[in-house]
Amino acid sequence: MPSYTIHSKDELKSIAKTLIPYIKIKPVVAFYGKMGIGKTTLIKAICKEIDVVNIVTSPTFTLVNEYITKSGDLVYHFDFYRINKIEEIYDFGYEEYFYSGHFCFIEWPEFAESILPDYTLIINISDDKKGKKKISFPD
Repeated sequence: MPSYTIHSKDELKSIAKTLIPYIKIKPVVAFYGKMGIGKTTLIKAICKEIDVVNIVTSPTFTLVNEYITKSGDLVYHFDFYRINKIEEIYDFGYEEYFYSGHFCFIEWPEFAESILPDYTLIINISDDKKGKKKISFPD
């Protein structure tokens, strides 16, 4: 399982570039990590690397934000933190997003685990006792 330790925010660009080939193969990406660990920050760095032209923000209250890249590709950014039951995910038509072929970045995917595509890339973000962030994912 590849893993990367981040010592500062300046390293996010490099990590994002490293993740792009994996994300191209598995465009639905589930980001796991505790509150404030940097899920949105990493997604912002990835979006910058794939040339998203919009301002990237956490869709905490809207559930999904839609972005567009310079080349016209769509990118979907989900935040399921406020989801209380899986039916809420069914109600907004998750299949149209998850199976669209477009990048789908999902924060707080715990409620959606049973409906995530088999090809979903799982990214775990954690921190050590010294506060350094560790990003890991199955190869």
